[in-house]
Order: sequence, then C-alpha cells, then structure tokens
Amino acid sequence: MSTKKNIAILGSTGSIGTQALEVVRANPDSFSVEVLTAGKNAELLIAQALEFMPDAVVIEDEGQLSFLKNALSKAAIKVYGGRQAIEQVVQMEKIDLVLTAIVGYAGLASTLSAIRAGKNIALANKETLVVAGGLVTSLALEKGVNIYPVDSEHSAIFQCLAGEFHNPIEKIILTASGGPFRGKDAGFLAGVSKAQALKHPNWDMGAKITIDSATLMNKGLEVIEARWLFQLKPAQIDVVVHPQSIVHSLVQFRDGSLKAQLGLPDMKLPIQYALSYPQRLSNSFRRFDFTEFPHLSFEKPDRKTFRCLDLAFRALEKGGNAACILNAANEVAVEAFLQDRIGFLKIPDLIEEALEKIHPVASPSYEDYVNTDRETRKFADELINL
Repeated sequence: MSTKKNIAILGSTGSIGTQALEVVRANPDSFSVEVLTAGKNAELLIAQALEFMPDAVVIEDEGQLSFLKNALSKAAIKVYGGRQAIEQVVQMEKIDLVLTAIVGYAGLASTLSAIRAGKNIALANKETLVVAGGLVTSLALEKGVNIYPVDSEHSAIFQCLAGEFHNPIEKIILTASGGPFRGKDAGFLAGVSKAQALKHPNWDMGAKITIDSATLMNKGLEVIEARWLFQLKPAQIDVVVHPQSIVHSLVQFRDGSLKAQLGLPDMKLPIQYALSYPQRLSNSFRRFDFTEFPHLSFEKPDRKTFRCLDLAFRALEKGGNAACILNAANEVAVEAFLQDRIGFLKIPDLIEEALEKIHPVASPSYEDYVNTDRETRKFADELINL
C-alpha cells in the first residue's frame, strides 16, 4: 500500500505552485501529483504535466485548451478547460489534499468545491477566508475537513499551537516586513512607480501579493484570515513590523508566555509543512544562523500612512460582506495600479469609498458574496474611469 499523499495543485504555474512542485520534486516518495491547474500559462503547465504526469490538468483559459490537448496528446493525462472544470476536478476520489494557490477571489469556488468533497486543504489563497470566512470554516467543520495554512505567518501560528490546542490564546502577533516603503511618508508614496513597489526587500512573490505587501493590505488580509483560521476576535490580533522577516509570527498565551516560529524567508518551508503535516520532512533548505542576523528589530506599523491595514480591521469589525467588499475593491485597485491607471495612494482611497458605498449584508449567503464581489468590482471600475 502506497504511503504517498495524492495532491492537487490549483495555480501550479504561479509563485506558490512552482515552489510546491519543488517540494514534490525533492520528495518523490512522499507525494504524488494528481491534478495541476493553471490560469493562462499553458506552456509551463505542459512542462509540469510532462514531468509529474498527473491524472488530469486544467487550463482556465479555454482559448488555449486545443494547444494544451495537442501538446499532451501522447501522454496518459486527461485535459480540461474552464473554471468550472477546476471546481469539478478537485472532487476526484484519489485526491487526499488540495493546495489552493489560485490568486484572489477566483480561488473561492474551487476551494468550496474541494471542501464539499471532503478534501483537506493546504490554503495559500488567503482571499478565500477573507471573502467568506464564516461560510468556508463552517463547511469545513461540517465535512470534517482540515485547513492547513500556507501563508508563512499563519503557518507560524499553526506551528506554535502544536501541543497547545487545549490552551486558550490570549492574542497572536502577526509580523510584517514593512515592504519596500517602510518609513516613507505620504509625500514620497504619492509618486512611487510600480517598479519600485514590486521590489520587495525579503520575499520573492507574485505581483499582486507584492503590491499588497507594499500597501500593508497583505497584512490586513492576513489579519482577517487569522480571525477565521484560529477563531479569534479582532482584539486578539496584533501586527508588528519586523524588517528582517525572521520571526514569522507569535502566539501569546493567557499566562503571558510567547511562542515564536523563526526561519529564513523561504515560502518552501511553510508549503512543505502544510503538504506533509503532521510529519516534518528533511530538506536541504538553507538554515538560519543567528550570527548572520545579530539584530532583530520590531516596531509599530505606520497605520496613518499605510491606511490599508486599518481598512482591513474596519472591515473585520463590520462583519457581514464588508471583507468581501474590501477584497474586491483592492483587487481592482491593485490591477489598475499595475496598469499605471492610478497612483499608489489611490489604492486605499478607492477601497475606503467602496466600503462606504456598497450595500452591507449582515449575514451573507454564497450568492450574496458573489453579488457583492460583482457589484464592488463594477463600482471600483467606474471610480477609476471617472
């Protein structure tokens, strides 16, 4: 009987997906790739499919389906196209674990589909919990599904809680690097370019998450994600800027004791932990050396200049569909910034206006989330095009 864990990787051609495949490549006796999906990068998906020989691949962009089918015609691999196919393929009986690494709101439907099918989730798509945290966590509880966090900060909290699940959390402290503009004022930020914003000091990430890091919205989204992952109140979540990105986050227990998880900034470690849990697999990753980092520093985030963090806390406090509004407006604003259509400081302006103007729903259903997302994107687009 095989002891391999059969995994599906949604978003295999992105930053998290490609690093997950590095982990699989290094541990062929531990993992078998059953499904790979991609948005548009058919060429890389083809290369991955021919190397890992999954049971099925899906390309969301149906315009590339024929190209994909032709390229894989001699391989024993099922080939599908479209977003609905992604939602269906995660329900395959052989799959043990689904790594959800599709960026943004687009990852929600397939994650819910996998949970409904009883598949454990390695969650790299924080927006799933930001948009519909109550819905997702209640469904996971109903289906007996475990959600293993892949974000480095939430992985750190999860690791700190090992052996402590019976002990109440007083609070958690999420660390933030501060991004490329730490210490800068609004005057400086008014003129920054996307090239500057995309130069993260510590982490190698995709464009969207890198811009979110620069605005501190990424930390705000992580605050909302943490609320649902660990069933916390907003007052139990704190954020501290830690420029070296060595302490990935901390848990404070009711006796005042703090636990922290440390390591070099390398996403492969939390990815591997989520895929292999509860085992810790050996690896050849570079090891942390205290002598190389004699000074670890911590400071309060500048929430006045980097307003996105406060907007996330505001949405969390409001509840209902507020975080869905926040996320949709942010996705539209970041894309517009990357297209040079708005300035850096317009990102929080647009999000704040959406939070004020979009109709609130106190107890949203899945359909409410879909409608809220659509309405917010339309509203944000109209603001940008004024």
